Amino acid sequence: MLDTANYTPRLKAQFRKDIKPAMKEEFGYSNDMMIPRLDKIVLNIGCGAEAVRDSKKAKSAQDDLSAIAGQKAVVTKARKSIAGFRVREEMPLGAKVTLRGDRMYEFLDRLITIAMPRVRDFRGVPGTSFDGRGNYAMGLKEHIVFPEINFDKVDEVWGMDIIICTTAKTDAEAKALLKHFNMPFNS
Repeated sequence: MLDTANYTPRLKAQFRKDIKPAMKEEFGYSNDMMIPRLDKIVLNIGCGAEAVRDSKKAKSAQDDLSAIAGQKAVVTKARKSIAGFRVREEMPLGAKVTLRGDRMYEFLDRLITIAMPRVRDFRGVPGTSFDGRGNYAMGLKEHIVFPEINFDKVDEVWGMDIIICTTAKTDAEAKALLKHFNMPFNS
């Protein structure tokens, strides 16, 4: 049994021991509070047209996302009715979850070490998907690359968005931070 009171995620310990001093030296920060760190990770699955046809699809996406994240996902609903897409206001269209603290570090560890190597024809993630304020966004075409998902019980393969929010002020700082976490950038 895992002693959760004294447990620290592997990447969190690595950040404190190795990454913080390396970032401080690389960018010349005068204060430890200036060193960028991970703030949160947001996961999102949008069901789209499938959810319009079958309202149970959003629930299925919520269950899968909850299994991947390790905490309960929230069903996302349409804000407006759009007749052309047959979408009504408050219709469930997907699921999202925000990870912080230890769960965030655990998810990032599983994403980099387990899920990404399982992606077919994986050549790294683009190093240009930063927003200008130090946040990184990426997508996966199949959510089944995570070991928490039982491939035999999956009724639909979903794509998912992963947004990694950092406290970095610039994209260069955020990219350096993620490189220290061994994010496999292709450029």
